[in-house]
Formats: sequence, C-alpha cells, structure tokens
Amino acid sequence: MLRLEKRPQPSQLWMVLSPIIAVFLTMIVGGIMFAILGKPPFEAIKVIFWDPLFNDQFAAYSRPQLLVKAGPLILIAIGLSIGFKAGIWNIGAEGQYIMGAICGAGAGLAFYPSESFLIFPAMVLAGGLGGWAWAMVPAVLKTRFGTNEILVSLMLTYVAQSILISVSSGLLRNPEGMGFPGSRNFKQWDAAFNAELIANTGLHWGVVTALIAVIGAYLLMSRHIMGFNIRLTGEAPRAARFSGVKPARVVFFCLGIAGLLAGAAGLFEVTGPAGQLTGSFNAGYGFTAIIVAFLGRLHPVGILLAGLLMALTYIGGELAQLMLGLPGAAIQLFQGMMLFFLLAADVFTNFRLRFGKKGVA
Repeated sequence: MLRLEKRPQPSQLWMVLSPIIAVFLTMIVGGIMFAILGKPPFEAIKVIFWDPLFNDQFAAYSRPQLLVKAGPLILIAIGLSIGFKAGIWNIGAEGQYIMGAICGAGAGLAFYPSESFLIFPAMVLAGGLGGWAWAMVPAVLKTRFGTNEILVSLMLTYVAQSILISVSSGLLRNPEGMGFPGSRNFKQWDAAFNAELIANTGLHWGVVTALIAVIGAYLLMSRHIMGFNIRLTGEAPRAARFSGVKPARVVFFCLGIAGLLAGAAGLFEVTGPAGQLTGSFNAGYGFTAIIVAFLGRLHPVGILLAGLLMALTYIGGELAQLMLGLPGAAIQLFQGMMLFFLLAADVFTNFRLRFGKKGVA
C-alpha cells in the first residue's frame, strides 16, 4: 500500500532535483506526443533544445534571440516571484504587461516626432507606472473588500486585451498607416527605439533591466527587512501578524512591484523586438512567466536560468514548426508540461513515499 507521509522539513535535495526531473519528464512525454503527431521525437527534441545554440545554420540568428525572448520572461517572473513568496497570487501579469506597453507607447507618441533623449526614459517610466496602476486594482479590492486577487487580476487581463485592440485601431493608430490598425513603428523613430546595445547580441535595455531586477530581488529577499516580512507572511501568516507585519502593506508592495516590472517589460518589448503596438502585440509572456517563476524555485538566480531555458523552448519551438511542421499548439502544450511535471515532482519536497499501512499512534 502506497501513501504519502509529511516530511518534518522540506527536502533540500528534492528542491534541487525537481526542476531537473520536470525538464527530463517533459522531454520524454513531449517526445511521445510528437511521435503521436507523426513527427520524429528525437529529432524534434534536438531541434528545440540543441539546434538553436549549436547548429551553425541557425545559431547566428538564434543566440541573440535567446536574450530577446528571455528578457521579458525574467523581468515579469521576478516580480511575480516576490508576491508568490508572500502567498499573493498575481495571475494577471499579462494584463499589466499590456497596459505598460499601452501607457509607455502613448507617452512617447504624444511627443512624436521629437528626437529628445528624454523621450525613451519617459516612456519607460510611463510603462512601469501603467503596469503598476493596473496591479493596484486587485491590491485595493483585496485589502479593502477582501476579494480574491487571482480572479480579479486574471479577469483584468481580458479587459487589457480589449483596451489594446481599441487603442491600436483608434487612439494610437498610425495616421500615416493607410487605415491599418497599429501604432507608428518605433524602429523608425530613433528617440523611442529600444535598440541593441551591442550589435548581434540581443542585448537591449530590457535585458539589462532584467539582470538588475535579478540582483535587486536577491538583495531584497536575503538582506532587507521587507524581504523577511514577505517570506514570513507567506510561510507563517499568523506569526507575521503577531510580529507587527501589516498584511495590506505587503499586498500593495508585492502587487506593485509585479505590475511595475511587467509594465516595464511591455514597454521594452513594444519599443524593441515588436516595434509596434498592435492588437496581437501580447505574446503570452505574462502567463509563461508563471512557469518561469516556479521552474526557478521563486529564487532570482533560478529564475534567470529558467528564463533562458524557457526562451530556448520559444526559439526551438518556432524552429520545430518551420523545420518539422509541428503545430504551434503542440509547442505550447510542451511548455505547459514543464509546470505540470514540476508541480508533480514538487510533492516529494514536502512528502515522502511510504509502503505499508500507517502505524497506530
């Protein structure tokens, strides 16, 4: 008879092993899925994980794209992880990402065609504040009326998507775009373009900000009293209240940081890789960042590595669609498997498998 027995303390070994096991299980089950679809499983796994980095035919394009794709994932996941540590479940980072792009793009377009060097910093500030303001809605409702931040933040994502479609075909539409929806192309406006800092590397200001966020989050969670309060709130809410931690302050801080970083990620994306605000601008980074946060064990360094891995699956997935004809939905399912298997393997961090009947106390 098999049963799960609670461990006295979480297993540090399983905390390290579970992400690795999750990745290997994803490869195995993903390979089976590819075989069912009539595609060579080993070739598909090779195309996704190996060819973007080591195949000379694709590496010149794929390696810079690794940083381009990883930047927003890491930036958003860092913000989410701080809230998750406190037990605050912000599932609406995609909406905050969209609103950051809208507010930042709108702030910049208000000054078109000025070439002032202050325009891009102002857009970054407006983008971050846009994401922050969108995250304050579930924060206020949770602290004032006790609503569930999961539902509120998630539903606001669909509101943000509707606003995106509206402004890209109305308020922010390019007046010289022959009536087509979409804003002006930021790649053609030097003052607002988030260009590569080093040519052919994929390194832009969004990636730099993501690296700064990793360092800042590490210092916050390990060296600052606010980080201690966040961890205490998540691990022992009752003890946190007795020690004087104010739950409302933690809610506002965690949701605010998540919204700020997600909004900045949206701005960096719309002024850089995307180049234009359109109705289909959002690429699901806000939802994928949840997988990145948990795959990285909610630790800044782990999130950095998980973001690079997830970015690799994005690039490899696009390559697999091109080379092997895999459907896009199969690649999305493949990415989702990582979170599924991580949660499954994570059970053994807090529980151990036992055989036989439970002894009588």
